[in-house]
Amino acid sequence: MHIARRFATMLFAASLVATLAGCASTPTKEGTGEYIDDAAITLKVKASIFNEPTLKATEINVETFKGDVQLSGFVAQPEDAQKAANIARGVKGVVSVKNDIRVK
Repeated sequence: MHIARRFATMLFAASLVATLAGCASTPTKEGTGEYIDDAAITLKVKASIFNEPTLKATEINVETFKGDVQLSGFVAQPEDAQKAANIARGVKGVVSVKNDIRVK
């Protein structure tokens, strides 16, 4: 009985370590917490762009990885691409912005 309890405890500990290691981040993969943070940043950037009446938010894509925001899509004027980048930089949590927006 004592051996069975000890084995179960070791099995539980090994499972816990394996589970936590699966949630850890690497340079090319986000951890669970980072994924949630990045999703929130993406949502805030999209909302900020949407609330700017001079920009067509449906034609601007936003992706975030570890706080780095990438903007892509199309706008009518070069100033609109710069405006979208400035809006993204103003969002809390944004580390950097890569602006790949193209002018139609």
